[in-house]
Amino acid sequence: MRGAFLVIACCAFTVCLAGVPASAQSDDQQDKSESSARASEESSSKDTRVDLSPPKDDTKSHPMSGAAISDANDAASDVQELHPWDPHKAAKDVEVGDFYFKKKNYRAAIERYKEALFYKPNDAVANFRLGESLEKTGNSHEAATHYQEYLKILPHGPFSADAQKALDRLKSSGVKVDTASK
Repeated sequence: MRGAFLVIACCAFTVCLAGVPASAQSDDQQDKSESSARASEESSSKDTRVDLSPPKDDTKSHPMSGAAISDANDAASDVQELHPWDPHKAAKDVEVGDFYFKKKNYRAAIERYKEALFYKPNDAVANFRLGESLEKTGNSHEAATHYQEYLKILPHGPFSADAQKALDRLKSSGVKVDTASK
């Protein structure tokens, strides 16, 4: 009997609360609902918009500005594209390329040496090792280019004798070697 009375009392209490008008809500609840209504009406991005339209008399004040812009786009620019320069990444790529070269995985070694040259374009060791790897895969013309590049960077370096021998060997096998760049 007590359980039935408790259930009836809870239901009656719930019905009473549902019938309470909205005006009887607490002030905090009203403030929260009002502030959320205001926030949905206003946009903060309107305050931060930048007006990018030209001034009223811009075409009168600067009649040839459109031609100047098109001329600037057509002319050769002295600005060059920048590439990342990271000698530590290049050294690591050469190290990994050496690992692949020792394992006779020449394609992987070539990719690592090329990546090293991306991060450090005038890396002599990467050029020499790339030349060796390219020669092993049968790409003799490109190998000769990288051997020559090594000799440009370090003409008396530790691999200069090997690079010169490789160029002579490629020359005798019929590969055209650009002798003007030496």
